[in-house]
Amino acid sequence: MPPDGTCMLPCVHQDVDLTMTFKKLSELIKEAGFPPGVVNTVPSYGPVGGAALAAHPEVDKVAFTGSTITGRKIMEAAAKSNLKKISLELGGKSPHLVFSSADLDQAANWAALGICYNTGQDCTAGSRVYVQDDIYDKFVELLVTKVKKQVIGDGFDDASGGGPVVSKVQYDKVWSYIESGKQEGAKAILGGVKRVGKGYYVDPTIFTEIRPDMKIVKEEIFGPVLSVGRFKTEQEAITLANDTTYGLGAGLHSTDANQCMRVASALEAGTVWVNQYNLLNNNVPFGGKKQSGIGRELGSYALEEYTSVKAVHWNFGEKLDWPL
Repeated sequence: MPPDGTCMLPCVHQDVDLTMTFKKLSELIKEAGFPPGVVNTVPSYGPVGGAALAAHPEVDKVAFTGSTITGRKIMEAAAKSNLKKISLELGGKSPHLVFSSADLDQAANWAALGICYNTGQDCTAGSRVYVQDDIYDKFVELLVTKVKKQVIGDGFDDASGGGPVVSKVQYDKVWSYIESGKQEGAKAILGGVKRVGKGYYVDPTIFTEIRPDMKIVKEEIFGPVLSVGRFKTEQEAITLANDTTYGLGAGLHSTDANQCMRVASALEAGTVWVNQYNLLNNNVPFGGKKQSGIGRELGSYALEEYTSVKAVHWNFGEKLDWPL
């Protein structure tokens, strides 16, 4: 939940029917004793309930997490209605940079987490990995070994590290990207083959021999599909990482502290993880740059998204002489 409650604001959550999360949360909120009307849940698809909230003249603030396309529509609705305040946490095409000095075993673990977490259905999924030339072969071999160990299966099975993608629509979308990668000349060194049987399961797929103009490199897939490229110099790595319309997250792996400082500063991302990935803390702001969004969640910066500054000037005795 956003920090509306911290700011003592009633809030409305719009949720699509694909998930029971907010319905269950609403039950728990009622059970916890929240006063009626403080938290309200609207089960509806975006073009109906979401569009109504974004355009409503009595809604003062909209916080949205989702696609960049929908984020643009919310901005437009806010502008055409009451210029309501908005914060947007949108898509990403987040890169990992693995430098020669990195702990390769740990870097491979974090890169595997970046694409396998939640079966790749994560705004900060590390869906691009760029590896320095002199360690490329060794690292890719290590990464494939790590990702192979990830079990995609029934979410109620303790052996599973990831479940199916969320819907048939998403399943078809992910597979269209996998097929596009093959058609455009990328090499699938892991995965890329559909399972036989029931369930929208997509096994982690790793592509090498990629180019910057490929769809799998440029567009957010929201599935366990990883593109792996290579670089020679630090500046080339930064250029490749920043060659995207998105800017939500980025990871870099190096044991050179000076290099970590330089590269972290140069990466165009709202969050940069150094020698780790995808870990968040409640007191550290989170949000995107470029087309990954506007505003920040978490920490004290998040409260600014739900408040506005008011100045009150009070005269305690000063007399005004008139005329001027």
